[in-house]
Amino acid sequence: METRHRIVILGGGFAGLYTAIELDREFASRPDVQVTLVNRENFVLFTPMLHEIAAGDLDITNIVNPIRKLLNHVNFVEGRVHQIDLENRRVTVAHGIEEHTHTIEYDQIVLALGCVTQFFGLPGVEENALTMKSLSDAVHLRNRLIAILEAADTECSASERHSLLSVAVAGAGFAGVETLASINDFLRSSLRFYPNLSEADLQLRLIHPGDVILPELSPRLGIYAQKKLEERGIEVLAHARVVSYDGALIKLADGSSIHAQTLIWTAGTTPNPLVGELPCQIERGRVKTTAEMAVPVWPGVWALGDCALVPDVTTGKFCPPTAQHALRQGKVLAQNIIAYLDGGPYRKFKFKTIGQLATIGHRAGVANIFGINISGFLAWWMWRTIYLSKLPRLEKKIRVALDWTLDLLFSKDLCQFLDIRREHKPSAVAPSINEEEPAVAAFR
Repeated sequence: METRHRIVILGGGFAGLYTAIELDREFASRPDVQVTLVNRENFVLFTPMLHEIAAGDLDITNIVNPIRKLLNHVNFVEGRVHQIDLENRRVTVAHGIEEHTHTIEYDQIVLALGCVTQFFGLPGVEENALTMKSLSDAVHLRNRLIAILEAADTECSASERHSLLSVAVAGAGFAGVETLASINDFLRSSLRFYPNLSEADLQLRLIHPGDVILPELSPRLGIYAQKKLEERGIEVLAHARVVSYDGALIKLADGSSIHAQTLIWTAGTTPNPLVGELPCQIERGRVKTTAEMAVPVWPGVWALGDCALVPDVTTGKFCPPTAQHALRQGKVLAQNIIAYLDGGPYRKFKFKTIGQLATIGHRAGVANIFGINISGFLAWWMWRTIYLSKLPRLEKKIRVALDWTLDLLFSKDLCQFLDIRREHKPSAVAPSINEEEPAVAAFR
């Protein structure tokens, strides 16, 4: 019986997926090679557009692509990685409805497990704050926004109404700014359907510890973005840090507090905890690799994306955890995996950041492209054009373009996808999986 060379890719984000896509092409005619991709969801999420789901600009299925439609010759396993055994070259995966475990053996392995939200051990934040890392996060946030509008419209107490309509975002990077800018537009455009509410009732705040928002860009663009947000009614709290949150009161490091029933946490990420448990060189929770993305001392082990520290040969530092780096790392790594199998030379990863873009609401944006600062409508148009071109599959590109066109013509939808009352209803018995809300089950 012929022995097949087994390649296992852990993680279906940009890094893992583009490694798999490249190998899918290369090994299409090679029956001696078996490639397996393991991911917790059966789809890949286009995270740059995640905030548009929360703001009702896009349909929830239009920024996700089924992995099985993207790969023709790569095996796919929907499951959660439970354990990685580098010494014995095997991975334990929990999959299925009851999450029973299954062992997958490999000859080469790709670590592309990405990052998870970091709460820094702050009291109550993990339990009570919303996050913006997954599709279910965006769906829950959108549902929360509609729910607080409905509750506030019939609330008699002015103080309770203000607390309901108080929304804070912790973290002023791309995720925090784009999320708050989008939901600010959503809330303000929706008020005309709630006769008892006015813009004076809304209190939206951006909490960040730095001098200027969007530290990834130049201070000039950060100042411009902050000015635009403030013009649209958002209060920017600089040099501020959240120290605790109990679901109703945000306490800050300077001793002040904010009454808010919604806190969106975008202030930190950390590599997948499984990575830190591996017996290889780890720094800041990430696997250190060579410029070829190989893990030293462990032949056939590779790492890339957010969970890896890949040397940047153009700067002498490490590659930043961006999508544009991750997808290009995946393409280069696929060639190195082939070289490992066939005995060819390895390629070093070399890429210089093309630019960075962010939307700041109301058809405005900020961008730095090839070192040139751009702001306003042009930056917003470039954001939409560039990211639409990067969205996988023509079908999804057309659907997103149609959604954007319809958004220009019609008001945003105010239907709730989840039943907030049922989610918070006390029960002595936990619901079975058949009793769970269908929308919740679909996105876990």
